[in-house]
Amino acid sequence: MTGLVLKLSPRERILINGAVIENGDRRSRLNIITPNAHILRLKDAIHPDDANTPVRRVCYITQLVLSGDISPDEGTPQIAQGLQQLSDVFRDAEHLRRMQSAAQFLAAGQFYQVLKSLRTLLPMESELLERDPK
Repeated sequence: MTGLVLKLSPRERILINGAVIENGDRRSRLNIITPNAHILRLKDAIHPDDANTPVRRVCYITQLVLSGDISPDEGTPQIAQGLQQLSDVFRDAEHLRRMQSAAQFLAAGQFYQVLKSLRTLLPMESELLERDPK
């Protein structure tokens, strides 16, 4: 079976095609087999006011595609541009590998995987910003 597999914690909430769904009292696993469904883990959601760093902005645009607030056709060029800008900042092999992974998922239209790849850059971005807040 192909598709997206979500492993949910008790009481975890997700947004699927505009509907907020809350898991029950136990851990569970959902197989999303419908292609192009708009899915976002609410624990991963970034508030617009918190999209205040380069990586967070690209994550936020990806989140808008996942939630269905903007179309993939509108979001893809913005995400691609953001990834290009990030590659000018993150130059070491590990960061570049993660951004290349996000770019490959973007080319395949797998926005959940794009967001997942980008989120791994958040701690690294925070560390860089703590060293040089400019």
